[in-house]
Amino acid sequence: MAFAAPWLLVALGALPVLVWLLRVTPPAARRQSFPAIRLLRDMPVVEETPSRTPWWLLVLRIVAAALIVLGLSRPIWGPGAAVSGSGPLLIVIDDGWAAAADWPSRMASAGAALEAAGREGRRVALLATAASETGEAPRVNGLMPAEEARARLAALRPKSWAPDHAAALAALAAFRALAPGPFAAHYVADGVDHAPGGFAALAAALGEGGALTLARAEAPVARMLMLPRAEADRLTLRVTQLPVSGASTAAVLARTGDGRTLARAEIAIPAGERAGEAVLELPVEIRNQVVRLDLEPGAGAAGVLLLDERFRRRPVGLLASTETQADVPLIGDLYYLDRALAPYAEIRRGTLDALLARQLAVLVLADRDLSDAREREAVAKWVREGGTLIRFAGPRMAENPDPLLPVPLRAGERQLGGAMTWERAQPLAPFPDGSPFAGLVVPAEILVERQVLAEPSAQLSARSWARLADGTPLVTFETRGAGRVVLFHVTAQAEWSNLPLSGLFVDMLRRLVALSAGVAGNEGASMLAPLESLDGFGRLGPAPPAAAAIAANQVEGAAPSPRQPPGWYGAPGQADDGAAYRRALNLSAGLAAPTPAGAAPATASSVSIGGVAADRDLGPWLLAAALLLFAIDMLVSLGLRGLLLRPALRVALLGMLLATPALAQGQAPGEASPSLATRLAYVLTGDATVDETVRQGLTGLSDFVNRRSATALAEPLAVVPGQDELAFFPLIYWTILPDAPTPSPAAVAALNGFMRNGGIILFDTRDEGSGEGFSPGARAALRRVTRELSVPPLAVVADDHVLRRAFYLLQDLPGRFTGGQVWVARDGDRANDSVSPVIVGGHDWAAAWAVDARGANPHAVIPGGARQRILAYRFGMNLVIYALTGNYKGDQVHVPAILERLGN
Repeated sequence: MAFAAPWLLVALGALPVLVWLLRVTPPAARRQSFPAIRLLRDMPVVEETPSRTPWWLLVLRIVAAALIVLGLSRPIWGPGAAVSGSGPLLIVIDDGWAAAADWPSRMASAGAALEAAGREGRRVALLATAASETGEAPRVNGLMPAEEARARLAALRPKSWAPDHAAALAALAAFRALAPGPFAAHYVADGVDHAPGGFAALAAALGEGGALTLARAEAPVARMLMLPRAEADRLTLRVTQLPVSGASTAAVLARTGDGRTLARAEIAIPAGERAGEAVLELPVEIRNQVVRLDLEPGAGAAGVLLLDERFRRRPVGLLASTETQADVPLIGDLYYLDRALAPYAEIRRGTLDALLARQLAVLVLADRDLSDAREREAVAKWVREGGTLIRFAGPRMAENPDPLLPVPLRAGERQLGGAMTWERAQPLAPFPDGSPFAGLVVPAEILVERQVLAEPSAQLSARSWARLADGTPLVTFETRGAGRVVLFHVTAQAEWSNLPLSGLFVDMLRRLVALSAGVAGNEGASMLAPLESLDGFGRLGPAPPAAAAIAANQVEGAAPSPRQPPGWYGAPGQADDGAAYRRALNLSAGLAAPTPAGAAPATASSVSIGGVAADRDLGPWLLAAALLLFAIDMLVSLGLRGLLLRPALRVALLGMLLATPALAQGQAPGEASPSLATRLAYVLTGDATVDETVRQGLTGLSDFVNRRSATALAEPLAVVPGQDELAFFPLIYWTILPDAPTPSPAAVAALNGFMRNGGIILFDTRDEGSGEGFSPGARAALRRVTRELSVPPLAVVADDHVLRRAFYLLQDLPGRFTGGQVWVARDGDRANDSVSPVIVGGHDWAAAWAVDARGANPHAVIPGGARQRILAYRFGMNLVIYALTGNYKGDQVHVPAILERLGN
């Protein structure tokens, strides 16, 4: 037990005086009957004042007074240990990337030390060991009262870069120079030695200044998701962590740019080991959609990897036997290849040396002779390092095959009317299941008239990705090192087959290019500006103020810092399509695997950051008990004076008794009354997930509105029409599910009355702009739900409608989805200030507004990202202002006429 204001306990010494003051009890009233006023003459005048009060009433009053004194002295239950040492308290916090995983526990430990210092009247200073987002080196903030330090401590957030213990040591030296006396230190460490000896030096310096308390996790697990190894058909995921005694697992989620999770892989880390690996296998089309890997559970910025064009970009080099005839329409070796690949890949042309001098994902040779040993060795080396070589046959290859082929070839070619004669042209057989072309439909009109034949062997069947109807291979492959060689046994133009004239040819090439390993692109020292940055919790957002551009050739291994935080970097116009070309700077790319911090100084006392119990202020409870005793004292005093049974008092007490059940019936325990604050409401759908999303959405919208206007919205409430009173709410959000039930007659009456008296209902079907239809059947359910409601004729929101300009000027009204129509009442109702009682849309606004317990947006917006979410919040702002103020914006059009009349 501790007291936040112990000096108030002196008032307990005044309790004996209260005993003397409280002894007096007014006399009870006495009835006197007399026939006339003259009888008063003989009535003796006696003043009676009892000098004694019942002992139990006196005890009750003394206890009530003592409870008031104790309550005002703010007793705290479970205050935790007192701060050791003497002098002011210096709270040191490692707020780098390794602190994000258990940040609440770290803040609880620092907060407990701060509260203890406040109770002891000590001044407090704060030192965060990571550089600030503005690029300032760590410095000591203080000395200051504990109340002021509490606000600064609450404002701290983990950073997405490592702490700088050397700079923190310099800041500590400057602090000791200004405040030379002894001080106590409470160091909340992350357990990682970010620079050799940095933690030990800082802890030793803190111990020299006075008593040191070192707060660390009992078993710190600082996990970091390393860059994956991109292979031809898989991603090899890697996780490193501080060694722990037992075996552990880490789950990695593969996500798209809009937040959808495509796959999940678990990485097993054996006991005592520091790293683990797992393979993520996805079809190439799906794998190319992955732009982010997340470590689950959230490990902050260290658990996030952004995958840029190195994992998706596919530069393709084209090389023919003779460049002069390569692009001749219809007969050139590269004519069909260029047109098939140009929409989906970056096409590069030039000599073989020039193509291999740059980063290249795929090299396509159209009947190109590799008889030159130097060229053949250069191509073979490039393939072994991860390149994909695609070769097309032709007369030169048929006459002089070289070793850089997936299968041995027979000399000459098989053709109609030739030495190895076909009786008729051969169609293609269906693609086997193990082929990258599996699932593609083979048109019957594709025929092959000539090809180069493979020598029969035991491996020929396993190396064939496509065959003709007679079983001869059409496409063969061989893995060499980290890359592969693929051979089409026909030419790249229509001389030997009509395959290049078909759409199947385009699809086959697309799948082969997607199967290759991507490259970074944008080589050189061109500067890339920060587009988006990761915060310490791993959330993408605007770049911090100190973020600066970085050279493209330095992104690969740059160490994250306030000037180069992890995130997306790029510049417009550098991609082929003119869009912003993006490179990812990841935290793990520029940092080594985490190393455990050294042992604490021998003089330091160690505590665990986990399990810090929250203290409890007993003051309000004691004051409430005192008020209850005073209420009992009042009733007892009224009874002793004979006033308790007076008619007026009986009526007042009866009213209080009757009001209490009514309040309990209309309001759940612990729930605020809707009549005491302005709130948004939502209709319960019966689906717990949907209801929670809507609650989070209206909570996020209320916070947005409160921070940007004078509106003071309280927490939203769930309502059931027909059971709950709706008149307290200006706006009701109703998500229409496909299986939504038809409202009861009582609900219909309540909803119609709500709209008639100025309320607005926002119907959200969640099916606009979602492509395949996020909520099929919601439109039919909307018609069923509103069949009995007094819904006016609707029209699409006009460009000059108040909803588009009530607070923000908006062209679109997006939510989680965009692109659909929003409907309002077609004709204004003058009785209701021309405000539409119904707004209908399907953009899933609540999901776009939703904010979870960590302050993150759990639902991705499609397809506009952060900009679309901002516009969704702005529409919500306009909606709330529209519901609260009516059509005031529309009334402004009459201002010129009103001013003119006033002038006249």
